[in-house]
Amino acid sequence: MRCYGKRLGPLTVATPKPMLPLAGQPLLAHTLRYLARHGYDQIAINLHHGAACIREHFGDRSTDGQAIHYFAEASLLGTAGTVKSVTGFLGQDDDLLVVYGDLLVDQDLGALRAAHRRNQAAATLLLHRRSSSNSVVQMDPDGRITAFIERPSERDATTIRDPWVNSGLQLLGRRFLQRIPDEIPVDLPRDVYAPNVAYERLYGFALTGYRCAIDSPARYAEAQEAIASGKWRG
Repeated sequence: MRCYGKRLGPLTVATPKPMLPLAGQPLLAHTLRYLARHGYDQIAINLHHGAACIREHFGDRSTDGQAIHYFAEASLLGTAGTVKSVTGFLGQDDDLLVVYGDLLVDQDLGALRAAHRRNQAAATLLLHRRSSSNSVVQMDPDGRITAFIERPSERDATTIRDPWVNSGLQLLGRRFLQRIPDEIPVDLPRDVYAPNVAYERLYGFALTGYRCAIDSPARYAEAQEAIASGKWRG
């Protein structure tokens, strides 16, 4: 979790995106309760912009039944490098659930975990349909991911009839984490998923709940409305 939030303008000059208030509480507080509801009691938070205010607000949270492990990122390592840097607290047989820090999400994680195990997947990505995106995921009829297309061309756009994109939530097997290089900036879709799609069992799981990436003032307003209206049930 190392968001600058530049597209949110003045909203994140002094406040990191995970601390943006929603219904009187930080986005991160909603995320932690969501994870607790699904049985996650060991939480790793990777810090960069606004690290001090996150630490001060949440502490180690041990009295709430969740233990928070903080990892400070001096220079940005990308979505994959960040994941690799926090794996030291995992047990030997654990899968790692990765949730991007700007997400307000309400998805049945039990169903995602069950599919991950049933498919004996190296990684399972929560996916949603989107007509246009800079990164498109293709799956076969069984849900196995067959390609990651970065910056799809006009020709790609005409041949991709059922476009899926990464929702920012993924379950990664411990062995698959070894595919991520150490201590260098790397991106999950471009540098880890795409090169390994032919060698590893990567699966997609269709979004059935609510998901909003708070990456603009309009999306921030959408997230606020989702909580007020009950569209987000967390």
